[in-house]
Amino acid sequence: MEKKIIATPHAPKAIGPYSQAVRTGNLLYVSGQIPLDPASGEMVQGGIKEQTERVLKNITAIMEEVGGTLDNVVKTTVYLQDMAHFADMNGVYAGFFKSSPPARATVQVAALPKNALVEIDAIAVI
Repeated sequence: MEKKIIATPHAPKAIGPYSQAVRTGNLLYVSGQIPLDPASGEMVQGGIKEQTERVLKNITAIMEEVGGTLDNVVKTTVYLQDMAHFADMNGVYAGFFKSSPPARATVQVAALPKNALVEIDAIAVI
């Protein structure tokens, strides 16, 4: 199978040796997205709600780059700096995945890049 690197200026550039996403066949693997504004490269201001919204907008932009939408997402993993943010993150998340939400795991981690409060990765079928 061919491996195709996916990149869009509408999501943050990779801040390390990885790709925004990789497509192989009809599967798309979206790297963990943190709440970086794609225009400035800076973290968004605000708390968990604002950060979750930015992360999901970044994932949406990557999905759109391959002609998909969030409806194509079949699995996500949510990494939270503090599980006390779960309810607020979940409320924003629900607004992006209104019908047929993907399978999901949510875990608390010790730290995230750039001290983000949330990071989300995704797997989609295109």
